[in-house]
Amino acid sequence: MEKKHCTAVVLAAGKGTRMGTSVAKQYLKIGGHPVAAYALEAFERSPLIDDIVLMTGEGQQEYCERELVQHYGWKKVKKICVGGRERYESVWKAIEILQKDSEIGNRDGYVFIHDGARPFLTEEIIGRTWQAVEKYQACVAGMPVKDTIKLTDREGNIVQSPDRSLVWQAQTPQVFSVPLIAEAFRRLMQKDPSGITDDAMVVESQMGVTVRMVEGSYQNIKITTPEDLGIAESILKTQKYDRYLTEREQRAQTGR
Repeated sequence: MEKKHCTAVVLAAGKGTRMGTSVAKQYLKIGGHPVAAYALEAFERSPLIDDIVLMTGEGQQEYCERELVQHYGWKKVKKICVGGRERYESVWKAIEILQKDSEIGNRDGYVFIHDGARPFLTEEIIGRTWQAVEKYQACVAGMPVKDTIKLTDREGNIVQSPDRSLVWQAQTPQVFSVPLIAEAFRRLMQKDPSGITDDAMVVESQMGVTVRMVEGSYQNIKITTPEDLGIAESILKTQKYDRYLTEREQRAQTGR
């Protein structure tokens, strides 16, 4: 069976207010490279991914084109578009691009929605989510929680202690059949979308579809606070995710 078209949507429109810096968190550097560059490189290298749409903030398109796409010489990034104020707005704009833009033209394939602030995406994670979406049409990368989880009421009183073996921490990519996620978001945008924090919630609530959880990685962290930058640098010292970017940067700058 012929492989369906796969588009990666990298969300890099957030301001990262919790980081406390003037530079958005996805453009801060770890290992000498912008945070968002790592995920873009992973999708660029993956033979499963056909093209990439980068959703960025207002006024950041030129920076992304110059300092990311041109600097590293990526070929799969077909569109750099302004996202919305909220995550769901950015995703909805990206889905519209997939369906309407002739350069992408992915109406019937799969979309990999990934946070630009999660740098340590691997080919293994991409492969596992691709296999799952082919079978289930909707899946989310994640990992089982390590700590005991407590649910409380609004006053802070514990009301439930869920079975830890059933509790997972959601990550990205979150991967869907394009027709499924497009219809889910179409329905959502006709209602009140407030309170939506990830894409699986949209599919679950609007379509009644069960979303499959797929193993991600404990290193697939999201850069949210200054402490996360230190953790990321420590991960780089042992795993060397930056080597691919350094090699591509050198090739791009020497014209090879």
